[in-house]
Amino acid sequence: MNEFVQTTVKCQDSGDGSGDVIIDLPSELLASMNLNLGDSLSIELVNGAIVLRPIRDANV
Repeated sequence: MNEFVQTTVKCQDSGDGSGDVIIDLPSELLASMNLNLGDSLSIELVNGAIVLRPIRDANV
């Protein structure tokens, strides 16, 4: 997938004191990225935008 999709989500406190946040990604976005529960994503800041990319395991 080489297309860009922009969406706005709310960050939720994980509630465990870690400082981590939880975001709910829309199901349409997950489907378009071919993501499933338990898949890993990389996260980086690019020009002020948070960019998520699936991490595909080459050994699978």
